[in-house]
Amino acid sequence: MKRRQKRVLQMAFVFMVALIFLPNVGLWSLYREKHLMKSHEAAEQGFSLGLSEGHIYTWTDGLRRRDWHDNESIRRDELRVGKGEHGKPYPLAEDECDDSVYKENGFNIYVSNNIALDRSLPDIRHPNCKTKLYLENLPNTSIIIPFHNEGWSSLLRTIHSISYRTPDHLIAEIILVDDYSDRVMQRRWLNDGTGRALGDSHASGTG
Repeated sequence: MKRRQKRVLQMAFVFMVALIFLPNVGLWSLYREKHLMKSHEAAEQGFSLGLSEGHIYTWTDGLRRRDWHDNESIRRDELRVGKGEHGKPYPLAEDECDDSVYKENGFNIYVSNNIALDRSLPDIRHPNCKTKLYLENLPNTSIIIPFHNEGWSSLLRTIHSISYRTPDHLIAEIILVDDYSDRVMQRRWLNDGTGRALGDSHASGTG
C-alpha cells in the first residue's frame, strides 16, 4: 500500500513539474523564434541592428568587441562588373572551348588567367552572421600555402583574397611552400619575390 502511495506521489510530482516548466519552454521557444525572425528581417533590409562600423562594444564578460566589416570595400565590390565577378560563370566563346586547358592544372587555366586576381565574390553568409561582433584585440597569424605546380593565376588569386579581405595587422606573414614544383616559371617567380609583386614591403625565399 505504501509503495503504491509512493508511486502515486512520484507521478503527481512529475506532473506538477511538467505543468510548471513545459509552458515556459514553449514561451521561450516562441520568443527565440520571433527574435531570430526579427534579426533576419533587419539584416535583410540592410540594418546593422544598432551597430556602427569600427565602433567598440563591451559585453557583460568585460571583453571588448567590434564590428570588423570593411563596409566601404563591400560596397565597392557590389559595383564591380566583368567576367567572373560576383562568382558568376565565365562566358566561353565556341572557339575557347578546348579540353586541353584542363590537362595541366585540372581546371580551365584560360578562364582563371582572364578573371581578375581580386575578383569580387557574393556574400553567402546567413544574415545573422553579418551583424556578428568579434574581439577587439585579436592575435596575428602566419598563413601557410603549400602548392605543387599550381596555376599562377589561381595561386596569386588565393594570396590576393587573403591580403584584400584581412586587416593588415592580423597577418604576420604569408608563407608559400613550393612542394617540389618542376615548372621553371614558378621557381623564377618565387625567387623574384612574389610578395613585392603584391605590394608587400619585403619578400624572401630560396630557389
